[in-house]
Order: sequence, then C-alpha cells, then structure tokens
Amino acid sequence: MPRQTLDEAHLHPAIRDKVANLHADIVHNVQAAAASNPVLVVGMRGNPYCRKARRALEAAGEGFKYLEYGSYLSQWRPRSALKMWTGWPTLPMVFVRGTLVGGADDLRALIASGELKRLLGE
Repeated sequence: MPRQTLDEAHLHPAIRDKVANLHADIVHNVQAAAASNPVLVVGMRGNPYCRKARRALEAAGEGFKYLEYGSYLSQWRPRSALKMWTGWPTLPMVFVRGTLVGGADDLRALIASGELKRLLGE
C-alpha cells in the first residue's frame, strides 16, 4: 500500500506552491547527495543515533557522506521537510545507493547480515 499524502486537489490553489516548495532546498540537497554517494547518512548534532550510524559504518570499513542539519533546537523546520518527503520519522536517515534503508538500528542489521555489502555490490 502506498504511503498516503494529501492529494493536490485537496489543497487550496493559493497554498499549493507554498506546500510544494517549502524547504525544497534541503530536500534537493539530500536527493543530490543520495544520488552521488554510495552511502549517505543524514543527521543532526547531538543525536546519539546519528553517531551510532556513523560509527557502525566506520567499524565496517565503509565510506559514507554525512550531512548534518542543526541540533534538536535548531533547523527542526527544514528537517521536517525531509521527514515529510521520505515518510521516515526520525534521524538519522541512511541512504544506500539512493534508497532509504532506515535509521541506525536498521543500518546495523544490514551490516550484521551482510546485506549492506550486497547492496553496495561488494
């Protein structure tokens, strides 16, 4: 079942452009980084799960790109655009070959099972 989003027909015409472009810059930045890096971790300062994801990749000997957007109290509005775009409610957001694979715990499971290496073509 596809993830539900509000159909454009149910948005008043006066706000459609605002909804479509709200914090689009951060979404485009993450899209570009996910497309150009085998592994991308999107996180925020002070979040222990973002740190766990980076450490898990380092321990596995995997390179990655890290994008950091603020802390708990800063840049939360732009981060909410990422959450709406992906449907993933928390940080970090880990992308492998452009596909969102989840957060830190999901990444550790992929590493432990060998699935990450398979996804990376190793």
